[in-house]
Amino acid sequence: MDGQGEDASKVIHVKFVTKLDSPFKAPVTSVVIPSNVTRLGLSSIVNSLLTLEKHEAFDFLIDGELIRMSLEQFLLAKGISAERTLEIEYIRAVAPRKEEKPSLHDDWVSAVDGSSPRFVLTGCYDGLGRIWSSPGSCTHILEGHTGAISSIAFANSEGAEGVTVATASKDRTLRLFKVGTDESGDSTARVGAYKILRGHKASVTTVAAQKYGSKVCSGSWDCTINLWDTNESTSELSVPGKKRKGNNQAEESQLEGEADTTLIGHTQCVSSVVWPELDVIYSCSWDHSVRRWDVETGKDTLNLFSGKALNTVDVGGEGSALVAAGGSDPILRVWDPRKPGTSAPVFQFASHSSWISACKWHKSSWFHLLSASYDGKIMLWDLRTAWPLSIIDTHKDKVLCADWWKGDSVVSGGADSNLRVSTGISI
Repeated sequence: MDGQGEDASKVIHVKFVTKLDSPFKAPVTSVVIPSNVTRLGLSSIVNSLLTLEKHEAFDFLIDGELIRMSLEQFLLAKGISAERTLEIEYIRAVAPRKEEKPSLHDDWVSAVDGSSPRFVLTGCYDGLGRIWSSPGSCTHILEGHTGAISSIAFANSEGAEGVTVATASKDRTLRLFKVGTDESGDSTARVGAYKILRGHKASVTTVAAQKYGSKVCSGSWDCTINLWDTNESTSELSVPGKKRKGNNQAEESQLEGEADTTLIGHTQCVSSVVWPELDVIYSCSWDHSVRRWDVETGKDTLNLFSGKALNTVDVGGEGSALVAAGGSDPILRVWDPRKPGTSAPVFQFASHSSWISACKWHKSSWFHLLSASYDGKIMLWDLRTAWPLSIIDTHKDKVLCADWWKGDSVVSGGADSNLRVSTGISI
């Protein structure tokens, strides 16, 4: 018997199990499969057991770890005996099933926010913010900045009558916009800010909204983090500003706001901020650190050192406690601050080939997050394997920003001046 025949004669008894509902639930019965079968082969076997009309891609886990090599190699690497009947769990593969038509902008798309299921926000180097109800359908243009927009965020996306949007710009200001969401018609409405936030001494790089609150925070090349009130009411920190003409050409009052708190500690550009809890802010910087701030005291309570200038930070995963960050190398790092006495990352993902520009945790999964890079790719990750689950490479240039949208889509922008939407992702 030749080597190939001997290889093919090795078989393993397995039982496929799943938490998926019909029509993806296969009968739980022991089957015999070749030991050298790969993930694609396992997927074909499950499809034959399900007798689906359309082929569905699946991923597979043994003892909670995703299989990314042949079954035989996996068992050998993990020291798992093939003498017993193996229980293999299958899940739908995490990969886009459709690419929507791109939405072209006039310049680089530098910022995106997909946190509202109703809209996508984009910020652009042309100084304009845009609100999209669907790919290709821009409902509002947010105007007023005199420099490129570097970051954009919903300050309130739950309002019945409208949403509040915050933008950060290289012109050293932030602007707040109120946008009605019940407007109908095919035309794109142009909206001016109701409040301009001044106080940073250099380009503003990032803005994030307080969860369950009425404030936003921003980071800047001036190394500081400022906290701002989004309320329209005039206080000692909100002074009447210049008059502006609205869509109906009537003059409208425009407030100017000053920061009510400044957090000082970073020694270089504050490149990214997130505000996941009422009194907790996370930031990262080109000074190589990720910091956690107590909003009430203004002090940093955690300082993680990465060894690289950082561009992006996000908090999520198990217990919304894991910190992911990326920057001036191809490695996406994940820390677990709950582990005492260690500042080393608990995960490092190294499949990109250039700097990382964005990372985002999936809001309803402990395991899944995405990263975007100047290599033109977006990668979808699962903490249960070191390899990317899927690579989205539809951009023709650097990817500058990315986010999840509606739980099953990825929205992204880049130096190709496009907003791209990848849909049908099963998490």
